[in-house]
Amino acid sequence: MGTLEEQIVMTPLKKAPGCTSLLVERQKRVIVENGAAGDTHVAGGAHHGLVINKREGGATELTPAQLALEFRVFLVSAQTGKHVKESRTLRFWCSCAEEQQATLAQDFFKHLVSPNDFPRDYVGFIKKIMKLMQNGYKGLDKIEIELRQLGETEEVPERPESADEGATGKRVELTEERLMQVIEAAYPNPVTLTDLAKERFWDEDQLSEMFADLQTRGLVHALADQPGHFTRASHSQTDVVQVVKAMPKVVASKQPTIAVVTSLYCEKLAVDSMLSDTETYVRFTTVGESNVYTLGTLGCHRVVTTKLPTSGHTREAMTAAGNTTTRLLGTFQQVEYVFLIGVGGGVPHYTDESKHVRLGDVVVSHPGNPPKGYVYCYCDSLNQDQEGNCQFETKKWCPKSLELQSLAQKVKDEADAGEEPAWLKHLLAAQVHLGRNNESESSIDFTRPSEETDKLYMNIGPREVIEVAHPVPSEGANPR
Repeated sequence: MGTLEEQIVMTPLKKAPGCTSLLVERQKRVIVENGAAGDTHVAGGAHHGLVINKREGGATELTPAQLALEFRVFLVSAQTGKHVKESRTLRFWCSCAEEQQATLAQDFFKHLVSPNDFPRDYVGFIKKIMKLMQNGYKGLDKIEIELRQLGETEEVPERPESADEGATGKRVELTEERLMQVIEAAYPNPVTLTDLAKERFWDEDQLSEMFADLQTRGLVHALADQPGHFTRASHSQTDVVQVVKAMPKVVASKQPTIAVVTSLYCEKLAVDSMLSDTETYVRFTTVGESNVYTLGTLGCHRVVTTKLPTSGHTREAMTAAGNTTTRLLGTFQQVEYVFLIGVGGGVPHYTDESKHVRLGDVVVSHPGNPPKGYVYCYCDSLNQDQEGNCQFETKKWCPKSLELQSLAQKVKDEADAGEEPAWLKHLLAAQVHLGRNNESESSIDFTRPSEETDKLYMNIGPREVIEVAHPVPSEGANPR
């Protein structure tokens, strides 16, 4: 009797019009010579240990999969040149501990679709799955692959441009949406046509036409005492906005005790909508950084909000953030709490819904369980030592009080228990308020987007993406 050896075996399960299912699994089999043997092909050389069953059958009996993951690719027809959308579902059977399964499946998937060697055809796709199982991921016993064509599609998604693109010597197409993003990112700092044309390689005449149109629609305005400088127009019809040379003195009874620092313009709009009796003071300058402060009341608290004049991880952006916060605390010396507001804060998890972040989630940084001693960690630089090991230069921060984290945990516990969130009525009221104040601004919409817009994409090339399905909540979990 021959020697038994672990081999990676691929077996067809079913084939129907527009749908194909395959199973890749580990099997202990007798070693045979390379080549075809009846309905089986045994690979040799660099692919020794891979076995292809040519006919359906021969696979072990399937029990319900422990994990599943779906993603969608956009294929190009060689005959017509049209794009076809295809769903690819991977179902996993694992032999490792239950708490390790989701991480193992996610790592496998990320390796499978790595942009460096993403397989461009079916043969390469199946071969890579088999080679990954052969050379690692020993905790994976079986993977079922289901390929289902969803029909032709007119539009193929591309990787969206980041906010920093265009300022790095790379030309980005000028559109109204892109221009508004740049103006709002710079706010309260003004921008000029000349600087934008020079830094982003945009046509100055086209820019002039766009600015004229935006002024007519009340979205931007020119600074009277600074010719050629433009900034975002006031967002509110009820807010009192005063342009000042210096911040006026605030009487003791109106001194804020809470400060909110936002990075994006839309974030400041959302926070300001929760305040009543608001007053906004703006100090514009072409030298240094402009400032914007909105004072108002939230419940029984006096609050001041501000926006960073730029965003990102560049040294300029981080310096601006530090200066803005320092100046705020110097101006309003009764502030006891500072909230840093920013979009993001979570990393998508493709197989574990409890660790996944969705569009609309409120993310509160937490030191973890067990506590790690910080709520924010920033990597300054990455270096390699003489042995080739990576050395991370990091900085870590943690607030002295974790009251906010405790309150967030309480809100989450209430939601998990099936109770209607107490904050929901405040959110709905804020949406109404925002909609009323921005009726004239067609570019701003604070209504809750459809679930169809909550799509998750992953880069597989310079501009190419695949669409990944959100992980499914475990049984008994509170769906979001």
